[in-house]
Amino acid sequence: MGNNDVPIMQSCIPLPIDDKQLLEVIEKAKDWAIMHGAAMRSKTDFNPDALQFAPFILTPSSFPRKEYEKAVNLQVTLNELMHAVAHDTEFLRETLKSTIKVDTFTGSLFEIYETTLKEGISQPFSLGLLRSDLMLESRCENEIKVRCSQASAYCCWKQVEINSIASGFGHLGPASRALQSYILRELGHGDKLVDLPANHALSGLCDAMVEAWKLQNRPHAIILFVIEDMTYNICDQRFHEFYIRETYPHIQVIRRSLTEIYEQGRLGPGGELLLGDLEASVIYFRAGYEPGHYHGSNEWSARLLMERSKAIKCPSIHYHLAGTKKVQQALAKPGILKRFINDEQKIHSISEIFTGLYSLDKHEHGEEAIKLALKNPERYVLKPQREGGGNNVYGEDIPAALEKMSEEERSAWILMERIFPPLSKGYMIRPGGKMPPEIVSLVSELGIFGAIIGTKEEIIYNKQVGHMLRTKLSSANEGGVAAGLGALDSPYLID
Repeated sequence: MGNNDVPIMQSCIPLPIDDKQLLEVIEKAKDWAIMHGAAMRSKTDFNPDALQFAPFILTPSSFPRKEYEKAVNLQVTLNELMHAVAHDTEFLRETLKSTIKVDTFTGSLFEIYETTLKEGISQPFSLGLLRSDLMLESRCENEIKVRCSQASAYCCWKQVEINSIASGFGHLGPASRALQSYILRELGHGDKLVDLPANHALSGLCDAMVEAWKLQNRPHAIILFVIEDMTYNICDQRFHEFYIRETYPHIQVIRRSLTEIYEQGRLGPGGELLLGDLEASVIYFRAGYEPGHYHGSNEWSARLLMERSKAIKCPSIHYHLAGTKKVQQALAKPGILKRFINDEQKIHSISEIFTGLYSLDKHEHGEEAIKLALKNPERYVLKPQREGGGNNVYGEDIPAALEKMSEEERSAWILMERIFPPLSKGYMIRPGGKMPPEIVSLVSELGIFGAIIGTKEEIIYNKQVGHMLRTKLSSANEGGVAAGLGALDSPYLID
């Protein structure tokens, strides 16, 4: 599909905006963003004492209301699915057996998993704070008709991935809505706010952490945030801590890196995780999802220590493994969902959101998948078992990447059909960007948050708790805001 064939979504407000008004509202919006925590530390000029506003889209991007509602309603079922997958040892072993031989990072995670299974799971409860990422697909035809500024088209949403560790934007999602609400009012379009859905992601995620904390019934225990050595996306993390401290002042929150946990941590006589004189009964990982967070054996020892403890982990090691791309690809195989979900309607609803996902393992028809990729590379994305953005291989870069891989190395990757979303038009505001900005073509990715608590036998808490929207230039492949490639946004619902 060429760019000329891609539908263009209607804009939230008429564009362009007069330059004088545009510059004035941007100046206000930048200050508003910094003063309300829609901000980050600079990656290019890191300073722990300074913030800059996070890149943002000036006005909300349109999203079909029925597709948004469908995504929101499906999240509790996706939570249920991921919980079942995480607790299916046989499935995880079979699905990841080839990957762990060639991907040392996933292999190290799996080694911790096997160690804890052998020793006995010390904490049966897991806390899942999940985010299902999706994009609209402009090439499908269903009953949802999306109004566009140039043409009519049918769009439905497809899942890009589901995140089970460090699912960010719990603060920045709601902050995006607040920022754009301020901008719309300043531009004289306050009437549009009624079509910006409420977003309680921050409170929803934090309340779930507190529910897990209550389960332990240890009133002096704290919640531990596992963090990077240098945190750029500081506001998105700190506002979780601030919300807990303000709403539940009797619960202390501390932040420690994997290195610090190795240096300070030990197990108590009952398997408690102790950090100095403090006991952590809930662990929330905002690091540990990529190899760079583990400098050596000490950090891996810290991860194993936490897994051996009685603390409730978010995620537990099995939840982390359930979120790998290889597992996502396996779930898309015909008939597999019946293993985890016994409701035919739920199975149908989940199956509808899967795009084409292919194994590159030789024994799983990997050669056929490679032929597809080489024939039409622009239709595919190569994905490794990594989180955090910037890891995928797109389009014309795929043939060279495949050529460099051995047959074994390919099993650490999956091939996914590329999603071709409709375009929108708007202003992207970035630190140091050109002023006045030009109207650019954009594409968006919506994330729906879910929270779930349970054991292998029982789910005791399962909710959809909010959303986020990231938007990038239509010419860009990656779109992570923390990675410096996307911008904060929020959905403007259209019928």
